[in-house]
Amino acid sequence: MNLAFTEEQLMIQDVARRIAVERIAPVAAEYDKSGEFPSETIKVLGENGLMGIEVPHEYGGAGLDSIAYALAMIEIAAADCAHSTIMSVNNTLYCNGLLKYGTEAQKHAYVTPIATGQAIGAFALTEPQSGSDASAMKIRAVPSADGSYYTVNGKKSWITSGPVAKYIMLFAMTDPSKGSRGISAFIIDTEREGFHRGKTEPKLGIRASATCEIEFTDYRIPAEDRIGNEGDGFKISMGVLDAGRIGIASQAVGLSRAAYDASLAYSRDRKSFGQSIGSFQMIQAKIADMKCRLDAAYLLTLRAAWAKQQAAATGARFSTEASVAKLYASEAAMFITHQAVQIHGGMGYSKEMPLERYFRDAKITEIYEGTSEIQRLVIARNETGLR
Repeated sequence: MNLAFTEEQLMIQDVARRIAVERIAPVAAEYDKSGEFPSETIKVLGENGLMGIEVPHEYGGAGLDSIAYALAMIEIAAADCAHSTIMSVNNTLYCNGLLKYGTEAQKHAYVTPIATGQAIGAFALTEPQSGSDASAMKIRAVPSADGSYYTVNGKKSWITSGPVAKYIMLFAMTDPSKGSRGISAFIIDTEREGFHRGKTEPKLGIRASATCEIEFTDYRIPAEDRIGNEGDGFKISMGVLDAGRIGIASQAVGLSRAAYDASLAYSRDRKSFGQSIGSFQMIQAKIADMKCRLDAAYLLTLRAAWAKQQAAATGARFSTEASVAKLYASEAAMFITHQAVQIHGGMGYSKEMPLERYFRDAKITEIYEGTSEIQRLVIARNETGLR
């Protein structure tokens, strides 16, 4: 793995940092308070190529690589996790699967508006009764007698960007008798009849990232909007989640960096007993532990992004590297934000500073794109070869 970044990678990192500092950071607390979707700043991300970083130019994207994406995600997350969540879903969960499995017509029709920021994409896998066990989904997509369309009925839950998405990648059972091999993937146009959105979820963190339940009532999907073959859905979803986990690892690194930098500055400026609190060994120990976890998470995330790039050329899997990065970085984020609140004392508990928001936002990184428990299961199974 080469840690000498290319000019293009550094360029997109610089663009992301500038937008994060100048446009997102000043409004992040207000969006967190209101829970309003940050349409204007998300539009800025799209205009600057950040909503389709790995999408080729011909489909409206920036045409860059996985490392460029990770670097940009870190910068946006350091300003606000909600913005980086929206960016992550667009880039990896939505665009990634369509680029790999979609037809040329699908890519032009459904990737281009998302990659350019003209519309928002979403990913619908989880259901009220099936989260980590995706193969237990109940939603049905029944093919018509002539094979020209599918009729969908059922619900999906915890759909990030669901309240505002124009297009959604949906996973539904087309043949329940085959279990996970009976799942197929589709593109949903949310403006068609039969699609319904539920209430926006009142979440603990990433509050400006709109999340809701969606429901289908006799919704018709044209056969040409199926992604891949019937029964490919589970394979597609697992591959997409591998890529998504790199995004969440990057998000956790950015969040951790913000909390660490704030703690470092506070430990120098805050005086107690006549000296900076950073001169106390207890605080120094916290700073050292935070730094070690931050650097390890950063390097594991870059390794996962590099492995994804190699896999594109060799066809190899990168699920272990992605799960290791996501597991470690998310748990590091929880540790670092917890220590950051502790270092700031009462001010860390106050909404006058962003530390309590960092702490609330960190928790979701251990849950979505596969919980920490699922990551451990994936890693162990890949390493041992046992199921």
